[in-house]
Amino acid sequence: MVLTAAGRRVLDTARRVIGEVERAEDDLRRLAGRTDGSIRVCTECNTGYHWLGPLLASFRRKHPRVTVHVAAEATGAPVRALLDGRVDLAMVVTQICALRFFCRYVLRRRDVREDLPYPKERHRLPIVLSPDEVQRFIADAKNLYHRTLLLTLYGAGLRRSEACQLKVRDIDSQRMVLRVEQGKGGRDREIPLSPTLLAALREYYRWMRPKAYLFPGTRNGWRADAPITSKVIWQAVRLAARKAGIDKRVTPHTLRHSYATHLLEAGADLRTIQLLLGHADLSHTTVYLHLSRRHLHAAPIPLEQLHVASPPVLPRSRLLRNPLQS
Repeated sequence: MVLTAAGRRVLDTARRVIGEVERAEDDLRRLAGRTDGSIRVCTECNTGYHWLGPLLASFRRKHPRVTVHVAAEATGAPVRALLDGRVDLAMVVTQICALRFFCRYVLRRRDVREDLPYPKERHRLPIVLSPDEVQRFIADAKNLYHRTLLLTLYGAGLRRSEACQLKVRDIDSQRMVLRVEQGKGGRDREIPLSPTLLAALREYYRWMRPKAYLFPGTRNGWRADAPITSKVIWQAVRLAARKAGIDKRVTPHTLRHSYATHLLEAGADLRTIQLLLGHADLSHTTVYLHLSRRHLHAAPIPLEQLHVASPPVLPRSRLLRNPLQS
């Protein structure tokens, strides 16, 4: 198999990460030798901590006599799966960050390598729905609960986690704003409340009668005053997209991208969109310049500046098709 340049970079990253994992296992082995055979790994900060599960699982298999207690543990793809190409670039970066955190703050090892290379990130433009597609998408919601949820996601440009934690008190009909408390990065923000969205929320409230959370979840199969999970939002989006016949890959975040793009096409400036979306950096908002039809169509097209005459009758030919493959 011939590797490309990107493949060689990922392979080199994986090999260096595996080297650090083996060194971390040696540190754990030495630490076990200085104790009574029991190691307790506990930390207050859990940034990337759940990715340490594969490392500790590998250590347990090699040293079954040593007991390792972990405060918060989860399973994931082993680090060595990087060599098999079964994980994406985001997984590689997460493994590197988790390894650095584990060596520095758990093992207290300051000699961890600083030159672990990060794979080159692929930049993809988000998928955006047209206003007509959004209208069809919301109209084909399964029920009133799903319809109001999708309307809120698009009408306020919310993230999944923000929609799950939305409370009834966050809807301020007097000031016509929707308040998002402790969104991504621990930031609060206020979003203009559309009259259309307010009317839909009032109809939904008269039917559901939520108490604290605007979209209550369930417990043991019964409705409870608890936040819904992101799985409910995914199901609502998937069912509506399938019924509307939208061929694009629609996710809950697609509605947020569509909201921002439609704002930009309507004439809103980037700074306003940044505040409405809750972006910490304006560079995160500039991606919508590549999606706005108003900005794309404002650019001149060189082909239209040429005077291309109508072609005469030219001979036309095509390759013969194989009748066995048709």
